[in-house]
Amino acid sequence: MFSGLSALVVEGVADEGEGIRVMARTQDGPVSCPVCGTPTERLHGFHWRSVADVPVDGRRVLVSVRVRRLVCAVLGCRRQTFREQVPGVLGRYQRRTSRLAAQLGCVVKELAGRAGARVSRVVSAAVSRSTALRILMRLPLPSPRVPRVLGVDDFALKRRHRYATILIDAETGERIDVLPGRNADTLEAWLREHPGAEIVCRDGSGSYGEAIRRALPQAVQVSDRWHLWQNLCDKTLAEVRSHSSCWATVNPPRSGGVHEQTTRERWQAVHDLLGKGVGLLECARRLNLALNTVKRYARIREPEALRRAPRYRPTLVDPYRDHLRSRRAADPAVPVQQLFREIKELGYTGSLNLLYRYITQGRAEGDRPVITPRRFARLMLTRPDNLRDKDAALLRELTAACPEMTELARLVTGFAALLAPAAGNDTKLTEWINAVRTTDLPHLHAFVNGLELDRAAVDAGLTLPHHNGRT
Repeated sequence: MFSGLSALVVEGVADEGEGIRVMARTQDGPVSCPVCGTPTERLHGFHWRSVADVPVDGRRVLVSVRVRRLVCAVLGCRRQTFREQVPGVLGRYQRRTSRLAAQLGCVVKELAGRAGARVSRVVSAAVSRSTALRILMRLPLPSPRVPRVLGVDDFALKRRHRYATILIDAETGERIDVLPGRNADTLEAWLREHPGAEIVCRDGSGSYGEAIRRALPQAVQVSDRWHLWQNLCDKTLAEVRSHSSCWATVNPPRSGGVHEQTTRERWQAVHDLLGKGVGLLECARRLNLALNTVKRYARIREPEALRRAPRYRPTLVDPYRDHLRSRRAADPAVPVQQLFREIKELGYTGSLNLLYRYITQGRAEGDRPVITPRRFARLMLTRPDNLRDKDAALLRELTAACPEMTELARLVTGFAALLAPAAGNDTKLTEWINAVRTTDLPHLHAFVNGLELDRAAVDAGLTLPHHNGRT
């Protein structure tokens, strides 16, 4: 039962109801001085220590240990007296035995403070959440192992101010280490101290790539596919914005939405029943609607009369609405900043944010919405199977209005197919790059130039299954 106390001499066990008290003492024999190391048995006195041990049968165990205080035999030693220690059983300044501390350490390592404190009460070794956190902070950090596939990425501790670098096992997702900052020197120093990684997954950062080349010249660098797609998304949006003067002329009428469609269906159902001679109360019963709702539909001759126009408060932009409409009709892609400067010269005293909200709400367009470049780019970058029928039709109409957008949509679809890693994707990427260079899409040319600068890592990212997704 008390095998963990074998280094002590147990002199008695007492039942105290909710707990068990074990009376013990240290073994006789010489003990080395902690300063000079000279063995001594010369007794100076005794000291009692009370420590908690592993619970037995759901009851707390308290061990009262009589510890000797010894006198050093060397007269010149600066430690004249000292208290003997029992390694493996009692730690210096500790109120728990080593095995109980190890068990609580395992609990708080998995559950941390509050949850660890709740579990400790269940196993009859209750500690507070603050004590659980102190136990957790005292646990030694394991030495970082070096995985075969290493993932490297940066993250913000405080955006635009402080960043750090995280290292993970790209195969299991286990965190390996966190480095301060995101510069190449820090990563290079860590890689030199922990060699052995065969494959390193990273984003398109040139500093990370250079650090890996210097520290691990034989390692295969893999460019993360998510970052490749994100870079393409940014360039696609830039291309869409640069060609908005031609595709923005396509301005389909605003769809009614679910609410308006339901209103039309209910109006039609009510008038069909009324045309057959059905009374209002029976219509309400058949359609499972309130009687007043049926009356309201019955009074309306056309369903458009039920559509409620949004009500807005008067704003400082209202006097310049006609100017905004005429400018946006002549040039649908005119920047809001330009409109702001124009109405500012006409006497507008409001803010740019107010003008943004005014245009976003559609108040400058009447009943005809404006397809923003961001929405067009989102439709183009969405998987075709995930597009609704009306969105797919809108995308076809927008791309057909501009030859460059038609070519851009084709190239985006081709690159998306390369993101599924497979053998031969590096050759297909070369063909895709050649196709891009034959088009008049300068932002996409910049994206291709970036791929060429890191071509080996990009080829590995499109052919190998490893990625940085778990970072």
